Amino acid sequence: MATNITWHPSLSRAERTALRGQQGLTIWFTGLSASGKSTVATALEQHLLHMGLAAYRLDGDNVRFGLNKDLGFSEADRNENIRRIAEVAKLFADSAAVALTSFISPYKADREVARRLHEGDKEGGLPFVEVYVEVPIEVAEQRDPKGLYKKARAGEIKDFTGVSAPYEAPDKPEITIRTDQLSVEECVEKIMEYLHEKGYVRQTKEIK
Repeated sequence: MATNITWHPSLSRAERTALRGQQGLTIWFTGLSASGKSTVATALEQHLLHMGLAAYRLDGDNVRFGLNKDLGFSEADRNENIRRIAEVAKLFADSAAVALTSFISPYKADREVARRLHEGDKEGGLPFVEVYVEVPIEVAEQRDPKGLYKKARAGEIKDFTGVSAPYEAPDKPEITIRTDQLSVEECVEKIMEYLHEKGYVRQTKEIK
């Protein structure tokens, strides 16, 4: 752990929220590969941006091109991958933006670490909304846009979630969406209903 460091305070969260006119929070999408996490998160990000809100999506693959390019897919590396993403998402949320993360994040303990990091923040906590993108593994395998399940079944990919590595489904997610039963638009609508109900987002201006 680093030593000889000091936290430098900036604007308070209340000041940032008032100045930006929006609540900072993290929306954490979790689910099997090919469940539809990135598709729904991207559609939600676009919807929020068109509402005039600051939002940014952190994608599992994209982050591994840069920030987490030194990590593999062992359990230890997956743990560290999620830890780093949770810290980055919290920074976005602290800036009064909506952070959306689309990661398999297969382990309950890792997702709980991310939640505690947000909710236990010293400035009163940040909202953490876990969205379980649920589909039967058979559906995910039928989709298989990257051909990963096929490779995993053939033994070409080790530690693949749902095949040779576990996925621990959330016990009490804030939202569950079935992408095999709902359209992308319906999934976004369901999430937005929750965000409005909780007062996390409000209409500012419509951007065409």
